[in-house]
Amino acid sequence: MVTINWYLALSAVLFSIGIIGVFIRKNAIVIFMSVELMLNAVNLSLIAFSAHLGDSTGQILVFFSLCVAAAEAVVGLAIIIAIFRNNLMVDISKINLLRW
Repeated sequence: MVTINWYLALSAVLFSIGIIGVFIRKNAIVIFMSVELMLNAVNLSLIAFSAHLGDSTGQILVFFSLCVAAAEAVVGLAIIIAIFRNNLMVDISKINLLRW
């Protein structure tokens, strides 16, 4: 049987990959996917703790977190598509919407 330590280690690795993706990449879509990877890492740790403690509260919290992540994905992709239509690029370093 797999212990909770393996799930938490996997969650930490996924979260670290997401953080590295946010800090290193300049493409908005890759940054967006890295944020989603971090959210899924947190969900994995919540499910692991919920299963370890025998309580369903963590699973309910993950359900709400996935609903918020789905809504965030829709809004985030819509913003990225709108920026791409105006600038024909999704490079974060070259997009400055607040400059006149």
